[in-house]
Amino acid sequence: MEDEQSFSDISGGRLSLQRRYYTQSCREFCLNCPRLSLRSLTAVTCTVWLVAYGLFALCENSMILSSAIFITLIGLLGYLHFVKIDQETLLIIDSLGIQMTSSYASGKESTTFIEMGKVKDIVINEAIYMSAKPRLDCLIEVYRSCQEVLANQKATSTRS
Repeated sequence: MEDEQSFSDISGGRLSLQRRYYTQSCREFCLNCPRLSLRSLTAVTCTVWLVAYGLFALCENSMILSSAIFITLIGLLGYLHFVKIDQETLLIIDSLGIQMTSSYASGKESTTFIEMGKVKDIVINEAIYMSAKPRLDCLIEVYRSCQEVLANQKATSTRS
């Protein structure tokens, strides 16, 4: 079973949470973030380049223009590769573990797997990492569903 629900991030942007229920003991959550805005990218680039052109006009040093272009390109690549997340995925399987994947705008993916034997409880630390920046209502949806899977896992392990 799959369903999708819209939420907003802390800035008021639109987030999409896809929930996939494979079985009672296996669920997946995909949080899709808005794509990089071409308008904001253009505004930042133009601002940096206009300031650089103003400094060039005062100093008449072409190194300033070259530096502005270089800084803008390096800054954009750094932002796309290390900061801007397009999708975060949480896969929880009660007999196996929890897999968290972050997909960045540059195409880079970061995956972390935690064995279920090492899991005592689930804590959502979005206040520390602030990656997708969902609001509390979205985090509660994911947390409650994860707690259901953990409760199911504890119930099946005590029966064994």
